[in-house]
Amino acid sequence: MNGRKVWWAVAGLAIVFYTLFPVAWILSLSLKKDANTPGFFPTEATLDNYRTVFDSGLFLSALRNSVGISLISTVASVVLATLAAYAIARLEFKGKKLVLSMALAIAMFPTISLVPPLFDMWRTLGLYDTWLGLIIPYMSFTLPLAIWTLSAFFREIPWEMEQAAQVDGATQWQAFRKVIVPLAAPGVFTAAILTFFFAWNDFVFGISLTASDAARPVPAALAFFTGESFFEQPTAAIAAAAVVVTIPVIVLVLFFQRKIVAGLTSGAVKG
Repeated sequence: MNGRKVWWAVAGLAIVFYTLFPVAWILSLSLKKDANTPGFFPTEATLDNYRTVFDSGLFLSALRNSVGISLISTVASVVLATLAAYAIARLEFKGKKLVLSMALAIAMFPTISLVPPLFDMWRTLGLYDTWLGLIIPYMSFTLPLAIWTLSAFFREIPWEMEQAAQVDGATQWQAFRKVIVPLAAPGVFTAAILTFFFAWNDFVFGISLTASDAARPVPAALAFFTGESFFEQPTAAIAAAAVVVTIPVIVLVLFFQRKIVAGLTSGAVKG
């Protein structure tokens, strides 16, 4: 048994090292004056790369776009998914399992296959290079995933609690808003964070459906960073920008860790 624990500990440490080493490398690279400096640790740490990033109008506009588009996509997806998942969990109708299966299939659909038709449609409709032109495809992928996550959570909430609220004089909407939604908070947080991560980290739609700084998000904008000359790659500056855009993700995960775990494991154990 002790040997087994040792092997599990070694495997866990290996996974942690494999996961964190690229992050540590990017952080180290962002603190170097010259990205070509040999060695893992910078010989002389500097924040010049971060100053370069924040002095760049390209990065600041892209950061504003990423925050705005991600928040709007998250709020819209979670609100619609909460209503749809509640209806799926509470109502009995034919094809319920088919609806959930289709939702999961849509969430797993390859994003690159939608780029050519969306490119032509958005240019025709005037949505190309706009926030709405990115919010709609983001929601088409995040909404099914949020519905799947929330429907599993709503099924675990006792039906009697909603009935008790209605007996006390609450309407069905009041029971849903004041009783069911607070109980489903872990699932709602999980769906919101997964939705935000998808929109925040997307590169394919961001690079394909934008043409200027008006709507280009950070992952796509990093591809347009330039060095001091045409032949110089701004590797250290890109690493600094990557560290900056990773911080919100880390903060969200650490702050809502328990709610994320509770939402993802809801319905996994029957007892």
